[in-house]
Order: sequence, then C-alpha cells, then structure tokens
Amino acid sequence: MSPDPVKLAAFVCRQLENFYPDDHDSRPSVTAAMPAALDRIRRCVSQVVAWPQGFDPQYSGQYASFLYFLSNEIGMNLKDGVTATRLFLLNKALHGLELFYEVPLPEVFLIGHTPGLVFAKATFGSHLVFHQNCTIGHKLDGHRPVFEDRIVMFPGSMVIGHCHIRRNTVIAPGVCLVDTDTPGDCYVLPGPGRPVIKPHKKEFWRRYFTS
Repeated sequence: MSPDPVKLAAFVCRQLENFYPDDHDSRPSVTAAMPAALDRIRRCVSQVVAWPQGFDPQYSGQYASFLYFLSNEIGMNLKDGVTATRLFLLNKALHGLELFYEVPLPEVFLIGHTPGLVFAKATFGSHLVFHQNCTIGHKLDGHRPVFEDRIVMFPGSMVIGHCHIRRNTVIAPGVCLVDTDTPGDCYVLPGPGRPVIKPHKKEFWRRYFTS
C-alpha cells in the first residue's frame, strides 16, 4: 500500500525535529514538495526488479532514495536550502551515505545498500546501480566523472576525476578509476597495476531494472 502523503510528511518532520531540535519549521516545504517527491520515488521504484511491492518507507534503500528526491525538490525547486540541507543530514545519519540535494541523480537509479556511498556532483545517465562503499568523486582541478546510462558499480569501487564511463560498463568490486574512460559494453576488473578492461555483450542492468 502506498504511504499517505500527509502522514509521511508528518513522519519526516518528526524525524527532522528529533535529529535537529533547533526550532526550524520544515513542515511548509516538506508538505509542498511531498507530491512531487512521491511521484519521483514511485517512478523509480516501479522499474526495480527487486521491488514489485512498490514504494515502502521501511525499505532503507527506498527511503534513502526518497529522502534524496524530497531534499532535491525542496532545495532546487522550492529554493529552501535550509530544509533541504537538514534532509541531507537526516539521510546521512540514518543511512550512512553522502548524497547532497544538489547532486543531479537521474529519475531511475538503484542504491543496493546505503552504507559508505559518496556522491559528488558528477553527470549521471539513467538506470545506474550503486552498491555499498562506492565513491564518485571530483578532483581539486574541477574535473568530474560523466556516467552514461546503465552502469553498475559493485561494492567498494571508485570513479574519480576526469572519467567518461560509457553505457553498459560494469565496474568490479574494489576497482578504482582515476582520470580513466571506459569504452562501454565492458567489465572493469582489478589488475596488477592499472584496472583491466574486457569487452562483454551482456546487459547487466537488466538484472536490476524491468525496462
């Protein structure tokens, strides 16, 4: 059963008040942004194979994604950076991930497990999969990664700096790409020095998404 928007807004506001008891009133922005945030999380969840039941706030990966959508709506569309930042901090406290509201994640993505995830303001395509302890980072020279569609990052992998990760790339656990492009339709595997890139013809993203 889909959560009631009014009750969910009240629930989120109570969490904010408990974590940050500073008398800031988040209710107007949370209430105003709730319909759009719910539309976005429902659209996202509906394309995930493992979640046929739909959006359920008691699934931590779903709730973490929902708090991102809500903070993004409030910060970018309502221009309430104070409430959006509190939602970012709440998400970080509950789920152990670094996902600021200004990060432009796509409408469809999957967070497999939340702990240790770090997202920089990169360019993101659609239908992306992030497992625990993944890092997307920029460098001090300003270079940031570009992700095309249908990328899978397995646990502990990193993409940092001037990287162009092309469509249907699978990055194996523990691989670190720094200022490195991928050709797409490939595995990126650990190597004795630099990562090893091998071609493949499989569509790994279909293990996670319905379309």
